[in-house]
Amino acid sequence: MSFNPEQKVKLGQLITEGMQVMHEVEALNEGLSDTVKAIAEELDIKPGVLKKAIRVAHKADFGRNRDDFDQLETILETVGRTL
Repeated sequence: MSFNPEQKVKLGQLITEGMQVMHEVEALNEGLSDTVKAIAEELDIKPGVLKKAIRVAHKADFGRNRDDFDQLETILETVGRTL
C-alpha cells in the first residue's frame, strides 16, 4: 500500500489530532473518576453504582436496564437465591 503526498498529510493530521483527542478523553475520564470517588465517599455509595448511573443516564437506556434487572431478580427468586 502506498500513499500520495496529499494522503500522507491527511493521515498525519488524523493521527496527530486523534492522539490529542485520546489524551483529552483520558484526562477527562480521570477527572470524572476522581469526582465520582469523592462524591461516592461523601454519600457512602459505591463508585461503580454512580458510574453505572452516569452511563445509563447518558445512554438513556434505564428501561432496558430495569427489564434486565427484573429478569435477573425473577431467575434468582426461581432458584431460591433472593437478592
